[in-house]
Amino acid sequence: MNGRTGEAVAETRDTGLPEPSEPARPPGTPDGNVTARRTLRTHFGTVVGVAILGALLWRLGTGPLVDGLRRIDTATVLAALGIGAVTTVFSAWRWQLTARGLGIRLPLGAAVADYYRALFLNAALPGGVLGDVHRAVRHGQSAGDIRRAVKAVVLERVAGQLALAVCGAALLLTLPSPVRDDLRTVAVPVALAGAGALAVVLAVRMNQAPGRRTGSLPGSGLLREARQGLLSRESGPGIALSSVVVLAGHLGMFVVAARIAGSGASVPMLLPLAVLALLAMGLPLNVGGFGPREGVTAWAFAAAGLGAGSGVAVAVVYGVLSFVAALPGAAVLVARWAGALRGYPRGAVGASGEVSSRKYGSKFSTRPASRPFPFSTEARDGRPMTPDSV
Repeated sequence: MNGRTGEAVAETRDTGLPEPSEPARPPGTPDGNVTARRTLRTHFGTVVGVAILGALLWRLGTGPLVDGLRRIDTATVLAALGIGAVTTVFSAWRWQLTARGLGIRLPLGAAVADYYRALFLNAALPGGVLGDVHRAVRHGQSAGDIRRAVKAVVLERVAGQLALAVCGAALLLTLPSPVRDDLRTVAVPVALAGAGALAVVLAVRMNQAPGRRTGSLPGSGLLREARQGLLSRESGPGIALSSVVVLAGHLGMFVVAARIAGSGASVPMLLPLAVLALLAMGLPLNVGGFGPREGVTAWAFAAAGLGAGSGVAVAVVYGVLSFVAALPGAAVLVARWAGALRGYPRGAVGASGEVSSRKYGSKFSTRPASRPFPFSTEARDGRPMTPDSV
């Protein structure tokens, strides 16, 4: 019995067929563990942001937060919309200049509309970057070069972060802040290390043969495109000016939020705290911007002797005002969705459902309208998405 049983088992294994209890999966289908890990990575930032908010509200209560939100009136909403209009226009101008430096055409009116839409999607969706991805892909489809369009958006965001780093470091080093002493301690070693690294790179570059200098260093192509997009003579001054104006608008919005939340701290005391809050907003661990910003602001206000509860209230009011400032982006979405549902003028679409090449050029090839959905990153329903069509 045992011998025949062993032979039967061996024959079953030799056939190579899966056991009945473990049905075979189609090729390329991930198992449950892989799917769970992907889901966890996708929603990790949202979960962390919710956890931070929950911990703060549980520890500090909702009293200061509710009081701050109740003080938002019509004048505050109009102020938020005004500041948001200034920062959005200058941000769109910075994007236009960056795209032009990379050789991509982007009219200012189209850039403003797309930037408003991106801000609204960033504020309404988890992660805080989906709107930027959307505008990069849409602009790339309209320009016929998604690769350079994505780089233009990335470089535009990098310009804003560089302005925040430079101006923020100056404010944190000069004005009273909870981190001023620590920054002064590490500022000199960091500056010396950066200068040493730059000197090494330049020395390696100069010691190479002239014919091998171009593109010889790792990342030289990326640095060359960064210079073209951000540091050219035509675009560099405008990008620097727009970045400073945008940063000033964000700092002004924080001061307004502090006054609405009932904080009586002076502006020189609030500016370093605002820089810390803006730095925390760059972390991809938030829900529509909420999360680390509130945690860092609560700690900064407590360290400055202003109260952690007041810091949470200011951060939340700032988030609400920022969302209000991005609301015109919802109007852009609705307007484009309505335009897609209404269709197109006569003569724009031929009998085959394709766009007339006399109007849009022979290089564009589109398919018939299928999904008039405002969040789609594809060409708009039978007509190529171009900056002029905004």
